[in-house]
Amino acid sequence: MLLKSEKLSLGYDGHIVVKDINFSVDSGDFLCIVGENGCGKSTLVKGLLRLIHPMEGAITFGDNLKQTAVGYLSQEAVSKKDFPAGVFEIVLSGNIGKMKLRPFYNKAEKNSASENMQKLGIADLKNRCFRELSGGQQRRVLLARSLCAAEKLLVLDEPFSGLDPLISAELYSLLKNINKEMGITIIMVSHDIEAAACANKVLHIQKKQLFFGSMEEYRNSETGKKFFIKIGADND
Repeated sequence: MLLKSEKLSLGYDGHIVVKDINFSVDSGDFLCIVGENGCGKSTLVKGLLRLIHPMEGAITFGDNLKQTAVGYLSQEAVSKKDFPAGVFEIVLSGNIGKMKLRPFYNKAEKNSASENMQKLGIADLKNRCFRELSGGQQRRVLLARSLCAAEKLLVLDEPFSGLDPLISAELYSLLKNINKEMGITIIMVSHDIEAAACANKVLHIQKKQLFFGSMEEYRNSETGKKFFIKIGADND
């Protein structure tokens, strides 16, 4: 077990946003967290990242999962498209959590950045300025940066929102490969059908937990059927 949530409630300033959440993630899982806008998905992610503390219940971290072994790609990072930095510099910065008081990147960290850029098909962008890239290229750069930090777990909060569906499909395919070939556990927040199809587990919340289980179980559940019908209608 990599992490487990038991009777978990999270919120801010004494106000509960999401309540009584129970699920578990094992090493190698791909969990998709789905739900309507404002249902508490991002709040749950902050709890999983240990950025806020439980108001009730608990999150247990196993397999010696340290906070510095988690890669994170947030909606805020995706929205910042005017980074003046170069691509390699941005990807390399994913290693900052491992450096502690060391002032310079070491050879292993530079190699990790290069390898992750290669895996994501952006090695040829190494010397480009980030803000000059297309939306799809920028997401690949930010994903490569997150991978530099993700020794065991990659957490993604609506990572491909606003992209062309064809580009999104390519990036979801990349995530499948990262999960299967690299063995990185992924937790992803999304309301996209393509995203849900990548996962082997689904957690559906709406201020409280509506469903947790396998993708097959979810597709056959009333909650899952309503979700796929609604999202399909929204995308028409």
